[in-house]
Amino acid sequence: MATGRRHDQFTNYLALPYGLICLLWLGLAGFLVGSFAFWFGGLWLSPDLDTNSRPSRRWGPLAWLWTPYRKLVRHRGWLSHTPILGSACRLFYLASMIALACWLLQPLGAPAPQHLAIKLQQCWLLKRGLCIAALGGLEASAWLHLIQDGDPLPWRR
Repeated sequence: MATGRRHDQFTNYLALPYGLICLLWLGLAGFLVGSFAFWFGGLWLSPDLDTNSRPSRRWGPLAWLWTPYRKLVRHRGWLSHTPILGSACRLFYLASMIALACWLLQPLGAPAPQHLAIKLQQCWLLKRGLCIAALGGLEASAWLHLIQDGDPLPWRR
């Protein structure tokens, strides 16, 4: 199992090659979106958000947003350390927190959660390739983490 520092090093090293693959497929925008998504996924949306870890602390003053997630998800459990499902769980949790914040801040002018959902749908319809590059980057960085931990397939433990 790799240390937090080791996870960060590999994420930083491999964000560029993933971005280059996206560059060949989608051009400069693909490179920027793909490499940023890989980097963000590895450093801020890591499978280790289920503990008080480096990725958790990177959220700074917003780190408290991940406290309920840590309470709900067992460390290295199937909801956090499973390919595809783990990333989907973290993205769903983050989207839920953003929607809740928008709903609570609507009286202060924040957009309605439904408006954000419509914008996401429009983004998917108009920029599907970039959305796939972003989701692929998030998932690839999660796989990198799982492989370094030695558990890309948790049902084989």
